[in-house]
Amino acid sequence: MRTIMIAAAASAMLLASGAAHASDNDVRENIKKYCKADVERLCSNVSLGGGRILKCLKSKPNELSVGCAKALKAMKDQRG
Repeated sequence: MRTIMIAAAASAMLLASGAAHASDNDVRENIKKYCKADVERLCSNVSLGGGRILKCLKSKPNELSVGCAKALKAMKDQRG
């Protein structure tokens, strides 16, 4: 159940970002794929909603896995 909630949170944080490019689905899938373990490890105590998971991940850049850091950078680059 927690895994489903984490995947939903990853999708929600991308929707909240306001990105509207053709590659949104790719970015969204990469966040789900590469940040799932980071969310569980670093942000498991964070409540879902309001961009709190994204804020949590961004607050711990030195602790993120390489894949998650790259996925978050791709989201940032896409937003401009």
